[in-house]
Amino acid sequence: MATQEKKSQVENKANDGKVTYPLCKINFIMMGVCLLLIVIGFWLMTGSANVGDTFNKDLFESSRVTTGPIIAFLGFVLMAFAIIYRKKDNHQVNNNNDEDNA
Repeated sequence: MATQEKKSQVENKANDGKVTYPLCKINFIMMGVCLLLIVIGFWLMTGSANVGDTFNKDLFESSRVTTGPIIAFLGFVLMAFAIIYRKKDNHQVNNNNDEDNA
């Protein structure tokens, strides 16, 4: 019980009473851009289908077959990066350097 109280006191001193969130503003901006890439990729893949006995040549145009899926895939991959990304805090780096010098 006493060790838990000591741990919470140490954590409170380390954060100086500030609440930290797992995602920052830059993460949400990057996720918005990735979501836009995904939507653009799926929009490029849309189009009309075959109607009746006529063959629609637009089914195999490059924007539907290659460009759209590549852009959507990049959006999904970059979304994972946007969630994991953490901005380096200069204040934290300076504190680590001060501790090393002491």
